[in-house]
Order: sequence, then structure tokens, then C-alpha cells
Amino acid sequence: MPGLLYIVATPIGNLEDITYRAVRVLREVDLIACEDTRQTRKLLDRYEIHTPTISYHEHNEAERAVELASRLCAGAKIALVSDAGMPLISDPGYRLVRAAVETGVTVEPLPGPSAALAALAASGLPTDAFRFGGFLPHKPGQRAKALEALADDPATLIFYEAPHRLIEALEAIEAALGPRPVVVARELTKIHEEFLRGTAAEIRAELETREAIKGEITLLIGKATAPPPDDRPIEEAVRELIGKGTPRMEAIKQVARRRGLSKRQVYESLLEK
Repeated sequence: MPGLLYIVATPIGNLEDITYRAVRVLREVDLIACEDTRQTRKLLDRYEIHTPTISYHEHNEAERAVELASRLCAGAKIALVSDAGMPLISDPGYRLVRAAVETGVTVEPLPGPSAALAALAASGLPTDAFRFGGFLPHKPGQRAKALEALADDPATLIFYEAPHRLIEALEAIEAALGPRPVVVARELTKIHEEFLRGTAAEIRAELETREAIKGEITLLIGKATAPPPDDRPIEEAVRELIGKGTPRMEAIKQVARRRGLSKRQVYESLLEK
């Protein structure tokens, strides 16, 4: 008889943020698959859980998924946890869940903490629609393209970011999206929990005064809003942006986006003048 795979959410900081059900399941399963066994051990020791653990991380996920799927098919009950929060959300686990589903093993989620949702709820930004984008691309060009692609998205944008890339990310947001409201949520549920609110430029200026930026970062960006009507000639709108220091092609792109036109339409309109 096939076993059972539990997807167990764990605290994102404060170890008290775990459900009674999660503690019970972690005690009852045959094995706990951990992103980092040392990190999970802190939680298990806190609740006197003595279940055996096994590592399951991005570097061994492919081979370990096969091994764990085999155990599940043989009847084992396994809990999958990440270092913090809900497994699979910007963390390993997809291969194992996919293998379990394909072999008829029941997959049972145990909901719990999520840095993205906790940050959204306390951000003060609209919560009616949101888009979680994981981590922004590391390379500047790819990061800029990713943000530009979301420029017209009518939803609050949520990303995770490494502290050493946060300043660069804020610069990219400022360049691609302008003075939208931004929230940086740092060290959620921990002793040094902090929310910084303002535009990307304002938050960047504050962070640049600090000796270092540390901790787990969740980055939120206010959703796109419809720009006010602009009935000026296209040439005048483009010229104004260029006068403010915007490169010509970027100015064309911005005018096109604001008016619901293609870049080619704006470019051809300029050639007619």
C-alpha cells in the first residue's frame, strides 16, 4: 500500500509559529526530508521530536527524489520541510511532489507560515490581487526586463531578495517602474523585524546610510495604476521625458505604454514630424 507525503510548513523565524497538527505529523512520520538537517534540528529539538531526518536540497534533489519516491511507494510516511515557511515556494520539493503524484501517492499539505503572505498582509499595499515572483534575476539586464514586463500588472508584486543585492534591486525598480510605493520587509517574526515603506529611491537612501544590510528580505511593489489621460502630441511627450534625462528609446517605450500603443506606432509618429 502506498505511503503518504506531507508538505509541512515550518516557522519563518519565531519557532512558536507552528501548528499543533504540524508538530503531531512530524512526530508520527517515518522520515523528515529537510532542506538543511541542521536548521530543521533546531525546530525538532524545540518540540522534542526525534523522527529521523534526511537531506533534500537543490544539489541532491534529482537523485534524492527518486529514493524518497521509492520509499513512499513501499508504504513510508514522509514529511517534507524547508528551512522556513512553505516547502516548494522558492525552495526544493517539486520533483518529489511530482514523483509522488505520478505514482499514486497521496500528497497532503499542512498550511502554515509564509514570508510572502505575512509581508503582504502587513505591508499596507493592496491585497486584492498580488503576484509572487520568487527571486528577481541576478543579472542587471535580466532583472530590468523582468520588471519592465510587469510594469502594467494591476497587482501588488512580491519578491524575495538577498540582502547584498537589495540596493541594486531598488535601483532597478526605480528605473523600470518609477516612484511607486515599495515596502521592504526584513527579518519577519524575528527579534529585528522591520518594515521600510516609501518609494524605491527613499528606501534606498535610508539603507545606504547603514553599515550593512542583513537578514531575510521580502520586497513588495505597489500595483500599476492607470496613468492620467495625456492628450499632448506624442512628440511633445517624448521630448519632455528626454529633457528629464530619459534615453530616447526608453522615452518612446514609456509613451507607448502609457497610451496603449506599440513602440513602432510611436516611432513612426515621430518620423512623420
